[in-house]
Formats: sequence, C-alpha cells, structure tokens
Amino acid sequence: MKQPRLATKKDMPRVLELINELAIFEKEPEAVEVTIEDLQNDGFGTQPKFTCFVLEDNAVIEGMALVYLRYSTWKGDVLHLEDLIISKNSRGKGFGTKLLDAVVKHGKAIGVKRISWEVIDWNAPAIKFYESKGANVMRDWDVVQLDESGIENYLNNIN
Repeated sequence: MKQPRLATKKDMPRVLELINELAIFEKEPEAVEVTIEDLQNDGFGTQPKFTCFVLEDNAVIEGMALVYLRYSTWKGDVLHLEDLIISKNSRGKGFGTKLLDAVVKHGKAIGVKRISWEVIDWNAPAIKFYESKGANVMRDWDVVQLDESGIENYLNNIN
C-alpha cells in the first residue's frame, strides 16, 4: 500500500468526486457548492487556504484528507480536519489509518496544540475508528453554523 502524499492541482477533480461521494453518504447530495476551480485556487495559490493529502491505490486516488489551521483562544494553533474520505469500494483496507497518520504527523510537524474535527452522530463506524485511535468524541458539544441565508438574515436583524 502506498503512503499518502500531498495533493496537487491535478488531483482536485478526483478530490471533488470523493467530496460528492461523502455528501451522498451523508444524505446531502445537493449540498456541495465548491468547484474544481475553487479547490485549485484555494489550495494552491500564493496563500493556500488548506492542505490536502491523497492516497492512491492502483494509480487511482481512493482517499483524501483536507486540513487547515484554526486558532483556539484556549490552546493557540489548531489543525482542523475538514474531511477524511475513503471511497466506498476502498473502505476497510487501512487507508483511513494511513491518512489520519499523515494528518497527525503534519500537525506535529507544524507545532499545533490540537487537531480537531467533527463526525456525524449516526456514523458509528467512523466514531469507532476515531475512538480506536485515541480521539475524544465529544458528544456534549453541538456544531453551530450560519449558512449564507442565515448570515443575511442575521445582518438584516441587527439594524
């Protein structure tokens, strides 16, 4: 099995396919708005917004992990794992472990104080996987978001 490597611009079409596969799995197939061009521009410009690792099997990208830096008022630098995706046909082959290893090594190398991510509460296999790696799945925290419509509504109500 190959080791993960840093993604390139040329990998972004396949990365987007994996993102769409995850959206279907999470029952939100229409939610993905990002484009190949967005991924290429945002990840590979003069100030990249993310780092992406990919894992190939038989010359096909079968997994990816996308991370970016955040800042914690309690801890300082934090690496956020936005998504770790393994194609449906490649699950159970150890690819998730290899990609998570790459993320943790990257976090250590850049000196972060924490690596954090979310997992959907009904994805029992993912929760079991993360807990088996020593991750603390904090079930007493809820994710809070404002989407574009929510942002507009919020701003309209503060005046």
